[in-house]
Amino acid sequence: MKCPFCSYSESKVIDSRPADDGQRIRRRRECIQCAKRFTTYEAIESVPIIVVKKDKSRQVFDRNKLLSGMLRACVKRPVTLDVLETAIDKIEAQLHNSLDREISSTQLGELTLEKLKDIYEIAYVRFASVYRDFKDIDSFLLELHNLRNNK
Repeated sequence: MKCPFCSYSESKVIDSRPADDGQRIRRRRECIQCAKRFTTYEAIESVPIIVVKKDKSRQVFDRNKLLSGMLRACVKRPVTLDVLETAIDKIEAQLHNSLDREISSTQLGELTLEKLKDIYEIAYVRFASVYRDFKDIDSFLLELHNLRNNK
């Protein structure tokens, strides 16, 4: 690790501790040449998850985009941001734990619907209405009927 002060390439670690809920490690270092101290962060490098869209284009999974969609489904509903972020953490963990590095947008949508169904049924229906692209009131009513029967 290069010293930010003198650019010397060797330093010693003085202190290490977890940062960001254990996702990164914060290290306090001291330069061997100039003796100045600086902080570094280490993170596990992960292979990105690729989302395959319906038109066969590919995008890197973006949790902010998923959060945005879930927030829109929960507008003016008693659902906290923490609850949604926890759900996204679970979805992301499920994606990283699978052996596949690609997931279809359909699979991602279904995972999201599963989580929203447990969080708040109205948010589930709102998300489903956009995700499943209901063409008429009958398809919407059918989804509501299925939701009620699976309760």
